[in-house]
Amino acid sequence: MTLEFLNRIFPNVKSDALSGRYITNSHIENCFKNIPGDYISTIGYSVEKRPIYGLRFGTGPQKVLLWSQMHGNESTTTKALFDCFNLFLTGHTISNHILESCTIVAIPILNPDGAERYTRLNANSVDLNRDAQRRSQPESQVLSAVFNDFKPHYCFNLHGQRTIYNVGHTAMSSVLSFLSPAQDSERSLTHNRKVAMHLISEINKILQQEIPNAVARYDDGFNLDCVGDTFQSSGVPTLLYEAGHFPNDYNREEVRRLVFIAILKGLDLISSAMGPIDYEGYFEISENGKQFYDIIIRNARISDHSQDLVDLGIQYVERLNDGKIDFVPTVEAISKLDDFFGHKEIDAKGQIVKRGDNLEIKVTNENDFVLINNEKIVLKP
Repeated sequence: MTLEFLNRIFPNVKSDALSGRYITNSHIENCFKNIPGDYISTIGYSVEKRPIYGLRFGTGPQKVLLWSQMHGNESTTTKALFDCFNLFLTGHTISNHILESCTIVAIPILNPDGAERYTRLNANSVDLNRDAQRRSQPESQVLSAVFNDFKPHYCFNLHGQRTIYNVGHTAMSSVLSFLSPAQDSERSLTHNRKVAMHLISEINKILQQEIPNAVARYDDGFNLDCVGDTFQSSGVPTLLYEAGHFPNDYNREEVRRLVFIAILKGLDLISSAMGPIDYEGYFEISENGKQFYDIIIRNARISDHSQDLVDLGIQYVERLNDGKIDFVPTVEAISKLDDFFGHKEIDAKGQIVKRGDNLEIKVTNENDFVLINNEKIVLKP
């Protein structure tokens, strides 16, 4: 499976019914029209009795469980899953190889109530990724039941991350991040953790051809309340995928393609003779930093009464508005931000920066645009 092949076939299998950041049950139900009904089942219900769907592909001996939108506002990997499903239905040699080697169970939206509201939490305001031990929520119970009944050999835990992350201490955005979760407080390098690390290392190799130096990994601090840590502690190699920010891609369509590549590469590795487990490459991937703002306005004065130059750190707050996500520019920091980077940077060159109503800018202000020397500067993406 080559990068060239995956990029060539992607436009043909990309699900046109899914786009943008707001993906709910109603959106994926539109996609079900193109998938044979016997591939789809209702595996449970959410707090508010929305169905939780499971899809099953393949007949192979290697069992792989994937789930997305455990956090309702992390939808990029759901789009990529349906692109993978479309590939599985083509009968192409590559997909047949995977489906003859693997049996795949995928849960595209584990948290449909959170997806409907575009929130991280479920309808009871519980983070399902901190509910792995108590299993207090119906969605957690559904995932646990599928895990226990299916008995997967591998798990892909699919998430999305904020735009604040960078690779190491560099000015590179973390376009994709990965983690082989710890399974004990000592962070022991058990066999299944090494297998997950090996897979991530190999996935990283293909991604480096497309996004060099833009892949990171998460710190592996142990928390058994997290689903990945729990499944890893059960002896199942578990990979955390995090879809991040590609430049100017706030709807995450480029990242969707990259997640498609990363999922299929992982499945292809599982489907092939894996050979020696080489996990050292995993540790060559830099850890995530948190040094990005969506916008930094540098060298600004914020008052007629001060000559001090400061930087304005602006982050987009994502809000659901009439079925679409509105990116609201919000001032989060007014200080010297020499250790931070902006996905967009504006040099005020010592000029006064004011709100659109000509008032002084303050932290927490929401501004669609600012005035720099009375020139209107639009901040929305």
